[in-house]
Amino acid sequence: MVNNDRLRPVERRVLRWAQAGVGDAEIGHRFRRSERWAAQVRFLAGLDRSGNPPLPHDLLRPIERRVLRWREQGEDLVDLSDRFLRSPAHLARVEEYARYKLAAAE
Repeated sequence: MVNNDRLRPVERRVLRWAQAGVGDAEIGHRFRRSERWAAQVRFLAGLDRSGNPPLPHDLLRPIERRVLRWREQGEDLVDLSDRFLRSPAHLARVEEYARYKLAAAE
């Protein structure tokens, strides 16, 4: 059984209409989407999400991932600051916070 508290509003509405007997084509039409979209929303809403912790790369913002990758390759913060148009101090804070997030996720 699906826990409705963990569902998004669109998922709750699609499931409610499906239980009321509304077909996928009509549900898709009401959302201005396809019949396939409605069927996929119903399928994905039924999946268990409780045991899936976020992956480490999902925890980091794109800038954090790039700064960490370039720092591991030996890039200097001064060189990176030219790429991002940010100060080296700002990028140092970004790097520190990204490492903190990864350590807290372990």
